[in-house]
Amino acid sequence: MLSIAEIRNCFLGQKVLYSHHARIEMSTEEFGKIFDSEVEEAVNFGEIIEDYPFDQPYHSVLIFGQTESGRPLHIVSAYDPEKDYAIIVTVYEPDVSRWIDYKIRRKR
Repeated sequence: MLSIAEIRNCFLGQKVLYSHHARIEMSTEEFGKIFDSEVEEAVNFGEIIEDYPFDQPYHSVLIFGQTESGRPLHIVSAYDPEKDYAIIVTVYEPDVSRWIDYKIRRKR
């Protein structure tokens, strides 16, 4: 199982790659641009809320965390164990109408 510690260690070692999709989502977020520093804060204070072990090409997880200013973020991160890199697949501010406490998906 992929752990939050592995992803945090990648941030500490500056071994983080952002996908093109993540960069677009971060720059066009409807609640305001998301900065790299906010992603790092959310990962450092966050927890894994969903696990996607069969994602390809790497195992990935959904992390919920808050920035130091209290901004809630969801981060989908994969991990390349061979290169010891975290890949940020996407980042967004979760919609409260779709999440309970930002951690549980509301049933539709």
